[in-house]
Amino acid sequence: MTLRWLAGLLARRRGRLVAAAAGVAVAVALIASIGAFLAGSTASMTDRALARVPLDWQVQAAPGASLSKLLGQVRAFPGVRTAVPVLYARTTGYHASASGGTSTASGGLVLGVPGNYRATFPKELRQFIGARSGVLIAQQMAANLGIGVGDRISIGRAGLPDATARVNGIIDFTAPQQLLLPPSAATATSQTPIPDNVLIVPTARWHALFDGLARTHPALIRRQVHANLAHGALPRDPSTAYSRALGLAKNLETRTSGTAIVANNLATALDAARGDSLYARVAFLFLGLPGALLAVLLTAAIAGAGAERRRRDQALLRARGATLPELVRLALAESLLVGIVGGLVGLAAAMAIGSISFGSTSFGATTRASAFWAGGSLLAGILIAVLAIALPAWRDARRLTVARARTVARRQGGPWWGKFGLDFLAIAGAVLIYRATSGGGSQLVLVVEGSTQASVNYWSFLAPMLAWIGVALLSYRLAELALRRGRKGIATASRAVAGQLGGTVASSMYQQRSALARALALVALTTCFAATTAAFNATYKQQAEADARLSNGADVVLSATSVSGLPAHLRSTVAHIPGVSAAEPLQHRYAYIGRDLQDLYGVNARTVVHNARLQDSWFSGGTASQLLGRLARTPNGVLLSQEVVHDYQLRPGDQIIMRLLDQRTRASIPVHFKYIGITNEFPTAPKDAYTVVNASYVARATHDPGVATLLVQTGGANPTDVGRRVRAAAGALASVSDINTNRALIASSLTSVELQGLTRVELGFALVLIAAATGLLLYLGLADRRRTFAIAHALGARSRQLGGFVWAETAFVTAGGVILGGIAAAGLTWMLVKLLTGVFDPPPARAAVPWQYLIELGVIALLAVVVAGISTLRALDRPPLETLRDL
Repeated sequence: MTLRWLAGLLARRRGRLVAAAAGVAVAVALIASIGAFLAGSTASMTDRALARVPLDWQVQAAPGASLSKLLGQVRAFPGVRTAVPVLYARTTGYHASASGGTSTASGGLVLGVPGNYRATFPKELRQFIGARSGVLIAQQMAANLGIGVGDRISIGRAGLPDATARVNGIIDFTAPQQLLLPPSAATATSQTPIPDNVLIVPTARWHALFDGLARTHPALIRRQVHANLAHGALPRDPSTAYSRALGLAKNLETRTSGTAIVANNLATALDAARGDSLYARVAFLFLGLPGALLAVLLTAAIAGAGAERRRRDQALLRARGATLPELVRLALAESLLVGIVGGLVGLAAAMAIGSISFGSTSFGATTRASAFWAGGSLLAGILIAVLAIALPAWRDARRLTVARARTVARRQGGPWWGKFGLDFLAIAGAVLIYRATSGGGSQLVLVVEGSTQASVNYWSFLAPMLAWIGVALLSYRLAELALRRGRKGIATASRAVAGQLGGTVASSMYQQRSALARALALVALTTCFAATTAAFNATYKQQAEADARLSNGADVVLSATSVSGLPAHLRSTVAHIPGVSAAEPLQHRYAYIGRDLQDLYGVNARTVVHNARLQDSWFSGGTASQLLGRLARTPNGVLLSQEVVHDYQLRPGDQIIMRLLDQRTRASIPVHFKYIGITNEFPTAPKDAYTVVNASYVARATHDPGVATLLVQTGGANPTDVGRRVRAAAGALASVSDINTNRALIASSLTSVELQGLTRVELGFALVLIAAATGLLLYLGLADRRRTFAIAHALGARSRQLGGFVWAETAFVTAGGVILGGIAAAGLTWMLVKLLTGVFDPPPARAAVPWQYLIELGVIALLAVVVAGISTLRALDRPPLETLRDL
């Protein structure tokens, strides 16, 4: 009997089955695609974190321990790919003679490295000018002393005569905090200052300089083994890889019996990546989960659109002797057919989507996770079908008699939850929870450094979830209220398409108000989901571009390779290169505020806002134009980072004394500034402590007009092509970077959480869902009432009059749903952007509005509605007796 029933459904109800299976396929594909996103994004985050680590381990030998023995132990440790010894010595100071004067620098470090060090760790040192080996001086120290390649430098040694060396090259460090600080201080939260005055010499030269110091002052000597591990053996999940990296380092410390301490740079990088992976999970919950739930609701609505017809079929079967277990078995068979077919189609679609969008055909970071996610998605599809088809059939079979099953009960009052105001309570709860979780220093994602545990503040999800529930219930309430209380208005509006039958149309819609209100609420939710996701995606792209500009500085950036800065003729040449729309000079100096060394940026306050494309959100207490205008009117003004203002308890107008290097005397001199505002972000600047001042004022005070950086904007031209031309013009005078090349290397949570793939999939599904919510759902709902239309047709109703019923209902559901959904999307977008502040770094001043996508969304919804209406009208053109016989 079951097989005959299924064969009959395929023959007579094929459209209904295909529609329900398509709904299940969409839901399963969306759920499984989210699994592919999580798998691809977490693996990508791990790869990025590993690629950014120039040096995995610094294994420091304890005082008195044998460095050669430790080197052998590290090299023999499983997973270590390469290891070399590195020696450190603290100096009492440096002296240099250049340009007819003598300059001094405070104590620093001298590193002794083997000849293969730069080949072994190619990302650790960045070359500025001169030779790549020999005596290499840090760029900041060269600037402090005012020396260059070929100059001689005196090295102070405690208890020993000064030693001299000739500078062979100038370098910089990609990770100075890791390389130069001892393991106990090389953490992101360490307050230990990073040495500025650093020399690197060959190992043999180091021994000649400091073996005597090691005997008399061993506390001034550090001995380390620098090692890199084989990354291929690490798990693809950042959290698991972090735990593994911590375990390996502790295992090595145990094997050395306490004679070594490991500075685990690898674990530090993975520590940041696991925070990003939590943001990926958060993004899934904020963006993916509502889409998946919406797909489930739409699938249930599509499957439930034939509920009345199923009740009539059920009544016919019961009249012919079918028992309750038999009716349930037939409904379950239909559910399994729809769920399995739709689920398999959805999984196939998800694999294709994952391959195209995320570069992954798996649904998890591991084989087990992939199988679990795929199986769970398929099970979810079957469960959706069972809940939408079998459960209502079982409930009707138990409660309804044959006669009642052939009639449709109409509820006279509003929905039961309306009496308690659940929609208003949900919206009010969303507002209260949002206010509680978005302020007061609350963090959405918390990753405690050094701990293998990371956490998400899941309370934050209650706000958007309650908002979604409130939007759905309120949309239903308003639609049902309009159909119940606004029959006269609907009748008047319906006369435009139904003529004299406007009142009849209004009465019909009143009778169908529950179904129409459900359809309108689903259209509102779908519109809200699509518009919210699109706005979030547009805002993400906008802020990702801003983040890239902050890190790189501009479309193309020139950085001087000489301590004297960029030559004036080079700046003029670059300004006239084809494709260059603006070339903004930028001073980059270093200044002491108290004992803290700060990056100092000298700007032309009248031009930098436009030429550097500064954003208002990068400043506090005013817009970019307002604060830079204030700086232009205050020659000795200074914009400080929030950290400096907090640390020194400053107020606007306070006088600040900074110590800068005087070009003539090569000594630090006090320069007076006036605090006028706060800068949160600035191109090329670090994220913590820096200052922005007038370049002209600094040039006069330090007798140094040199410019270290040139920010080049291309005005729409390809930055890579312009960068190539600029690089050819600069030659050895400057290093050149372009935003396209560096965009993929930017290490921030904003770019690490690869939301573009997820939002692209979400936006694609949103288009499908909006078409289903407007077109398919309306068509199925209208088609389910073909019997009513056929009777009206038999009684003499003309096609135009029948079309009035169709177009009136279609216009009410579509227009009402889109309007309510659009209003809800504005509020939800604002809420999501504020809650996901950890993803947006820097935070946006306002959400971006994706007008093009919204127009496309409206066009697709309109087309779906028109197609559904025309298809319904064509079905009604059949002879009424033939339609009634089929029903």
